[in-house]
Amino acid sequence: MRIGEMDLLPMSDGTFVARPAYLTPGPVTDPPPAPFGPDGVAWLPIGSFLVRTGDRVVLVDAGLGPARTELPHGMALVGGQLLVALLAGGTHPEDVTDVVCTHLHSDHVGWLFDRDCRPVFPGATVWFGAADGALFVDGDGEMADHVRAGFRGPAADLRPVDGDRTVAPGVDVLATPGHTPGHLAVVVSSGDDRVVLAGDAITVPVQLAEPAWHSFGDVDPELADRSRERLWDELARPRTLGTGAHFPELRFGRVVTKPDGRRTWAA
Repeated sequence: MRIGEMDLLPMSDGTFVARPAYLTPGPVTDPPPAPFGPDGVAWLPIGSFLVRTGDRVVLVDAGLGPARTELPHGMALVGGQLLVALLAGGTHPEDVTDVVCTHLHSDHVGWLFDRDCRPVFPGATVWFGAADGALFVDGDGEMADHVRAGFRGPAADLRPVDGDRTVAPGVDVLATPGHTPGHLAVVVSSGDDRVVLAGDAITVPVQLAEPAWHSFGDVDPELADRSRERLWDELARPRTLGTGAHFPELRFGRVVTKPDGRRTWAA
């Protein structure tokens, strides 16, 4: 899609096979709400986004990598397609100047380093929340050994972020902690046009109608709720669209406020 003078390309590294139990331990309607099908399964993307701004090529999130991860309740993550998507869009790994990780869960960092701990994007600066670095790189948060070793190795150009800041012309990050301690959302803007990339701070749009639903991976559910409210407010601003890393088909939408004050999601 075109955002003013900037280009944004949504891509998927693979599939997140999700069930309502990912978002709520309680009962759901029969049939469950979208994006879950009648069988209670949602086939969601593992999203990444490529932004071209001036001489910078910014990749937002780096997928799961060539891996399969089993999750509770019959859920799974299956990755491996991000480099194919990049090449199909005319971008080589060497072209990427910046990688912004919304957070450091496995399905957002899998292509940062290969199995020999070398950067897959050798010319890129890697931006991430400082609090996530403290948990996953320096602490005991779950992270693949080769990814952690890559973060700790001499070849990585790392830029931990603490709070809101600009990382490239027209590319800003917003501190949206809760899903992880240092979770970041990304705002891409040019002229009057804005796009919010919510990472996993919003898992699926149905959470606007179901505010008590949150990812079972949230480290601080109450803080995650506040961050999600911040993003809903951002998505209600004029000329603003948004999506998340696991929104169905990576479709963009916005928050619409009805005359009675109710807010709904319009894709």
